[in-house]
Amino acid sequence: MLAAATATVGLPAVGTPMFLVLGEGMNFRSRLESIDVNHFTVAAPLETAGPCVIAPGQQFDVFWAPPGTRVVVPARLVAVGDEAPFRWTLTPAGAAHHSNRREFVRGGGGAAVQLTVDGRGIEGALLDISEGGLRCWIDEPAALAAGERVRAAVALGTLGAIEVSGTILTVRDAPHGDPGRHVVVTFDPQESAARAIRRYVMDWEVHERRLHRDAA
Repeated sequence: MLAAATATVGLPAVGTPMFLVLGEGMNFRSRLESIDVNHFTVAAPLETAGPCVIAPGQQFDVFWAPPGTRVVVPARLVAVGDEAPFRWTLTPAGAAHHSNRREFVRGGGGAAVQLTVDGRGIEGALLDISEGGLRCWIDEPAALAAGERVRAAVALGTLGAIEVSGTILTVRDAPHGDPGRHVVVTFDPQESAARAIRRYVMDWEVHERRLHRDAA
């Protein structure tokens, strides 16, 4: 019954990191903000401003990652908040299930990124990366547009550098009045690059958990 929608799903605790699967091979980091009988709210991903914004009625998967698994819930967007802090109101559109498919968890940041578009080289800094795409910051006034093909070289610290070919998903101004722009690139890497990305994100997650444990 609708009146028991969120209870049936068994959502995690408020504040749990969640991931919104809004594009092929890409997910966007968010956080569970609140739960009521029929709906739950999540933080609106920064990357969904501008051309990537979605409208109420759209359905997509939401997942979170307890140890050793991924729990996936299909959800429908009910409302988009228009005031800060920006939040999306969702309602479950199906039952939760454990997924055997590797969902592309994003993490990391700070690594040097070199984007090449039509022979032009653009320097940037990694904000996060997954096996399905990356988000980086650039401060150059380069003319970039969604749909353009791009080659990205990323230095993953001790794991070495990877190179991937992909497509620009969005380009938007950096949030909070910061300089520069954020560029989201989707890609389907070779297995060697995918392994390096998985290791890089896993190492980052271990480091983040250690930081949170030490701060507790």
